[in-house]
Formats: sequence, C-alpha cells, structure tokens
Amino acid sequence: MSTIAGKGCPTIIPEEDKKPLKEIERSIVKTYRKQIWSKFIKAIKDYKLIEEGDKIAVAISGGKDSILMAKLFQELQKHGQIKFDVEFIAMDPGYHPHIRKLLLDNCEYLNIPVQIYESGIFDVVDKMAKDYPCYLCARMRRGSLYNKAQELGCNKLSLGHHYNDVIETTMLNLLYSGNFKTMLPKLKSTNFENLELIRPLYYVEEDYIKRFINNSGIAPLNCACMVAAERTGNKRYEIKDLIKQLKENFDGVDKSIFRAASNVSMDAILGWQKGDKKYSYLDFYDE
Repeated sequence: MSTIAGKGCPTIIPEEDKKPLKEIERSIVKTYRKQIWSKFIKAIKDYKLIEEGDKIAVAISGGKDSILMAKLFQELQKHGQIKFDVEFIAMDPGYHPHIRKLLLDNCEYLNIPVQIYESGIFDVVDKMAKDYPCYLCARMRRGSLYNKAQELGCNKLSLGHHYNDVIETTMLNLLYSGNFKTMLPKLKSTNFENLELIRPLYYVEEDYIKRFINNSGIAPLNCACMVAAERTGNKRYEIKDLIKQLKENFDGVDKSIFRAASNVSMDAILGWQKGDKKYSYLDFYDE
C-alpha cells in the first residue's frame, strides 16, 4: 500500500492502482514525448546542462517534480548518447515516519536506487525561525544537498524546478522584491568548489508533470512541512493564482513572462547589476 503525505492521517492508495513500471517508463518517451521528454532534452541541449563524463547528484524530495526528473535521467541513460553517472539522493529533514516510508516505497516501486540521509533541518529551523521558516529551510536544504553531492564526488546537483517555477519566481521578484530576476537553468555554486546546479525540467510545464504522475498511479509527497503550512502564508500560491487569472484574459501571458528574461533591452532599463557592481543607464547616456 502507498500513502499520500498531507495534513492529518495519510490516505491509503491500493498497489493495484499503480501502473506497471514498464508502462510508466514507456509513457515518458511515448505518451508524453512532446510535452515532457522533448522539452527535457531541449533544455539540456540549449543550456549544456549535461556533458560527457558528468557525475550528477539528482535530488529527490519525493514530490511529483523530482520523481519525474529521476525517471527522465534513467531514460536518458538508456536512450541518450552522452555518457554520465548519476547518484540519486534524498534528504530527510525530519519527516514523519509515514512520509519517509512513502518516499522510499515510491522510489523502490519505480526502481530508483535512492540514498536517503538525515539532516535534522526541521528541528533547527523550528528553533531559529519559528514565525517565517521557509527561507532559512530552503537555504539549509540547498546547502545540505550541495554538501552531499560533493561528498559523493559529483560535479553537478540537479533540482526539479520546472517552467512554472521560473515564471512564478520572475513575478515574485518583480512584485514583491522590486527587481527583475529570474530562475536560471544552471549556475555555479559560490560556496562549493567545482559544483554546478542544473534544472533540466526548465521547459516542462507543471500541468504535464501532474498528468504524468496521476496517470502512473503514484502518490507523491506534497509539502511535508506542517510548520510552514500552518504558520505562514505562501506568496508563491498567490502568484500562481494571479498568473492563472491573467491567462484568462491574455492568451500566452505565461510564455511572455518566461521569454521576457531572454529579451531584456539594456537600452530601455534604468539600471542593472553585474556581480556586486550597480550601473545606471546614465553611466552610458552620452556614449
């Protein structure tokens, strides 16, 4: 039996409701070839996310995005021409035993050889940031995953952020932080030498991830942090709703937001920042 993470007691899902593993794997390159597989490959090629000889730590939270990402990496190793190694890692920040079991059961059913390790992050965050834990928790999780990836001799850490995460991050920064900054498909770690973060689901839309998971019959983890869920509002959900409303009146508005970060006109903005140095358009006005 499988369980769904969430508030209260977990919901039980019969094993017979799951699709056979081979059928799940086949659907990635057949049923969802255009919406998932091709976009996964396109992001890898467009941004050179995977190169010959890479050793990649694939971070599995147990949610829908990371489960799909893990299976995509396995399919790429089967069908791709690039030779690379992977380590599937899962950090336990302090999950309830039922949540941890769900994560492990799903990985076992999907034939994902995951290495799970404990970090105790939930306890630390609860003591240090009782009212607003999400920011500190996210930073500590990222640092822990980087550390584990380095320990395993990996040169890249792969996270399951998708197309909608990119759009929502752009809008969050614009509306709440007063800057134009997006989520990048790859970046070099500033604290861990020779480690790079990659996001191979960069072009994959969340709706298709949901469809794939629902069709597979797998019950992924939702947000397993009851502290964050109960004590704080979530601006990302507000932005998600806002974008949904905008799409009702402006066809393709999500695509426009996504493309905007690739079409910045330096001649028509007031200022920008490169590293620690800030520039004004007036610095170049008389050139």
